[in-house]
Amino acid sequence: MVTIPRNVAIPAVVFLAGAGCLASGALPWPDFLALAGRTVPILLFVTAMTLVTELADAAGVFRALTGWIALRGLNSGGRGRVLVLWLFVVLLSTLSTVFLSLDSTAVLVTPVVVLLAIHAKIPPLPFALTTIWLANTGSLLLPVSNLTNLLAQHQLDTSPVRFAALVWAPSVVGVLLPVLILWLIFRRDLRGRYRPLARATDADRPLLVTAGAIVLLLLPALVSGVPVFIPSGIAALFLLALFFVRRHAAVRWSMVPWRPLLLTIGLFMVVQTLHTHGLAALLAQVSGHGDGFTSLLRLSGIGALAANGVNNLPAYLALEPVAGSPVRLAALLIGVNMGPLVSPWASLATLLWHERLKSLGLSISWGGFALAGLAAVVVVVPLAVLSLWLSAGLPA
Repeated sequence: MVTIPRNVAIPAVVFLAGAGCLASGALPWPDFLALAGRTVPILLFVTAMTLVTELADAAGVFRALTGWIALRGLNSGGRGRVLVLWLFVVLLSTLSTVFLSLDSTAVLVTPVVVLLAIHAKIPPLPFALTTIWLANTGSLLLPVSNLTNLLAQHQLDTSPVRFAALVWAPSVVGVLLPVLILWLIFRRDLRGRYRPLARATDADRPLLVTAGAIVLLLLPALVSGVPVFIPSGIAALFLLALFFVRRHAAVRWSMVPWRPLLLTIGLFMVVQTLHTHGLAALLAQVSGHGDGFTSLLRLSGIGALAANGVNNLPAYLALEPVAGSPVRLAALLIGVNMGPLVSPWASLATLLWHERLKSLGLSISWGGFALAGLAAVVVVVPLAVLSLWLSAGLPA
């Protein structure tokens, strides 16, 4: 008897459910074509960025970056202080999330900073929790930061710069406030100094330098206003060509994000089917209306609750039609992006993060994770909504 792993079975079941909706006619063909026209470029971007980050990691870009961080913490004014090293990790996690996406932070930054902590004889849990909290709460500023943002950008038909202008204030709250909460939780673990780390000597330097340059060139291209699947696709092709020349064996089919793609496609079709049969009318009764602070907070809270109940992607898709203005859409993004800190399945990034921790032999208490996350959500989400409302200059 063949046993299908759970991490494969769930995406396959969701995909088959979506395909069944289409095959049965529950999802009409014109609605499916409209959905495909909107989502295929996003799925191409997800695939390309996954390849970019996986290949950059294989080239040693992230390991070199964390090694540089540790060295800076020793040689600069930090003088090996654990707190300074952690603040560098905060910066790395934030930049990775904003420019490369929250899944990249969960999958690639997590293992390198956890190993950095272990090798430096520092408790790794503060570093691990920092990456996943900032992967979620820090994923609001740019369309590329989160798949929900790309969907919202398409809905708004706006540029990355205008998108950032809409959400900059809650984005700042979504980084600074979780960092403050994490420091309060782990301030004892972040005291003292760390020991110097041995420098890696097995890197293919031409491969490392070239891959790093490609990633650096990609970052401004992603916010240039060009459809993001184009520069990310070009970068992925360049990196694939580079690896086929210098390290062919490192290129694997497993680098393609099959499971996330199946899950995402299935969720798209299932939620679109529900909308075809009246989901939006039902949600409109509970989500409120208008751009006042309490209305925005209500919508954001429902988004956070739905994200922790099912997952942030279907939560966004379900609630998007009742977010009838740019500010309401931003409030919804606050809920579904910053809210998934409680349940393990609230975002794909959290599930991928946990898989990486298990592979490193690091266990966590889901009860403690949920309690800490809940404490953060009830503070971060309302204050982020308040900052959005104030920055937009809206009436009460």
